[in-house]
Amino acid sequence: MPVSSGVRKRIKELLDPDDEIHYVFPADILGSTNPSVFFAVTRKTITILTTGYLSRKTPKRVVSTTLRNQRIGPVDTSTVPWFKFNGIDYEIDDEYIAVVHAADAEIMRDGAKPEDPLPDL
Repeated sequence: MPVSSGVRKRIKELLDPDDEIHYVFPADILGSTNPSVFFAVTRKTITILTTGYLSRKTPKRVVSTTLRNQRIGPVDTSTVPWFKFNGIDYEIDDEYIAVVHAADAEIMRDGAKPEDPLPDL
């Protein structure tokens, strides 16, 4: 199920007001006592927001911000879908695999272009 407009609104309140949200998806930190987070992929950053202890559906605060110049995945789908981002293992629901791939494709779009074979011409 897509992330609700209420959750997106709350996330927007916690981000830079000049930034624009491109993708949002929930994830769980493997092995954590407070596992639920949201990834907010914006024009400028990849921001991870915690939900706190009492609710898995309400973002409470920003716990990490990374510049938008790196991939989130790849997502390992051999068991429960998971990926490693900044040294931490995250688990996601099947329906959000496409969101991670879309966010990664957006950042890799320029990196996927081949080098100019004759740069001096």
